Amino acid sequence: MSHAIAISSADMGDLSNEESGLSASGRDRPEDDGDNNGGNTEEQGPDYDRDLGVIEAITFVTRSCPNGRVVAAAKGALEAIKTGGSDSLKQQAYFVLTAIQGWRGDRAHQVHRSLSRYLDPDN
Repeated sequence: MSHAIAISSADMGDLSNEESGLSASGRDRPEDDGDNNGGNTEEQGPDYDRDLGVIEAITFVTRSCPNGRVVAAAKGALEAIKTGGSDSLKQQAYFVLTAIQGWRGDRAHQVHRSLSRYLDPDN
């Protein structure tokens, strides 16, 4: 018999998916998959082809985007998600997606793609 434990984003504090060892799909990171291939090492660089979870994508904006206003918007979105929970997730993802329109680069493309797929999974 298994039991699910619900944890709100507020209960998790500042712990992102990356720090908790969870990928966007909720599984362990590739380096923890037991195949001893080392996963994503520093020599290989980041995996920009992987879709990110919403919290993970917004967190990357706060860490990687050079625009201070966009970073402030992303930090505000994370705070709104902490207080509003999953009910505010889509709205905040949309706000961040709109804010990052001028951000360029591999990480920006990954974040944009991930948030777009979350908001419109059929596209």
